[in-house]
Amino acid sequence: MAEDEQSGIQPRSFLTCVTELARLLGVGTEPEDRHARRLAHAVRKPLLGRASLPDECFIPLMAAAVYDPDPSFCRWFVEPAVYAFGRRRVMAALVDYLQVGTDTERAGAVRAWYSVHVPLRADRSPAYGPGGVRDPALDESQDIKAAWLEASLRVFASATDLRMRHRVLLDLPTSRAAYPPHLHELLESTLASARVDPDPHIRRWAAAADREEV
Repeated sequence: MAEDEQSGIQPRSFLTCVTELARLLGVGTEPEDRHARRLAHAVRKPLLGRASLPDECFIPLMAAAVYDPDPSFCRWFVEPAVYAFGRRRVMAALVDYLQVGTDTERAGAVRAWYSVHVPLRADRSPAYGPGGVRDPALDESQDIKAAWLEASLRVFASATDLRMRHRVLLDLPTSRAAYPPHLHELLESTLASARVDPDPHIRRWAAAADREEV
């Protein structure tokens, strides 16, 4: 049985996600435009150009970011989500995908996590805030970053797929100082496993962490 069937999560596609966004944004499309990347182009401008987005856009926007197969383009959805809904909420959604998603969703969340750190500028989007003022609570995310680190370490420990183990581990910081104290025990357990892992890339990650401690 496929993982999607086991988890009870209905499989989706990138095309489904961007089609839903186009509908919510009122972006008209022709039958010949029913191509995922073409639709992504169509919704890109209104996503960044609006002073606010309805809350119902948040879930399909995050789904589009996660299901976009190209790491160069998933920023098209992450960036407007950060401006409109705040970095904190976007990061929390990606943590949820990493914790309970399918392998496809987890891989997409890792790709999108890179883009969630996009720098914010008042002149980039009218959703930044009236008069260029933004509520700092929208972007407060230290605890969410810690949740991402913990979820990544736990997925590494439980995943059987080598590609997934790569995805969640190799982009994590190797400095112990980057991890809050409550994660140090989990980090040490991860390092112990990574040091003897049959994969050389994972062993190199552990070696880099050990060098930083010296």
